[in-house]
Amino acid sequence: MATMTAAQRREQARVEYDAFIRGCPTNQLLERISDKWVSLVVAALATGPMRYSDLGRRIAGVSPKMLTQTLRSLERDGILTRTVTPSVPVRVDYELTPLGLSLCGLLVAVKDWAESHIGQVHEARELYDAESPDS
Repeated sequence: MATMTAAQRREQARVEYDAFIRGCPTNQLLERISDKWVSLVVAALATGPMRYSDLGRRIAGVSPKMLTQTLRSLERDGILTRTVTPSVPVRVDYELTPLGLSLCGLLVAVKDWAESHIGQVHEARELYDAESPDS
């Protein structure tokens, strides 16, 4: 059996990734980026860097704990960067990385689709509920 280099092992693993398998890292990544808070944070940062408090105001309903957890997970995954500027008070800015920017277009498109089609979804729900005996 031939010895593989680390790069060859990574390439083989990449080819073998299957998001339909629960334990696959791509499945776990899809789970992360499909979270509504992740989508909204990335969409909010599409316009440029923002401070924590600005993000909290922009994203209605997000708790400070959830916003902090979401920002930390996105920083860990390389989707955004956190820049601390020493001042009084300390200034912390969040900005999408090139990897985050590559994801941004997709998530903004989903957000835009939801905003454009919510009326049709409401109509479909009303029709379904009116025709469904379980309603």
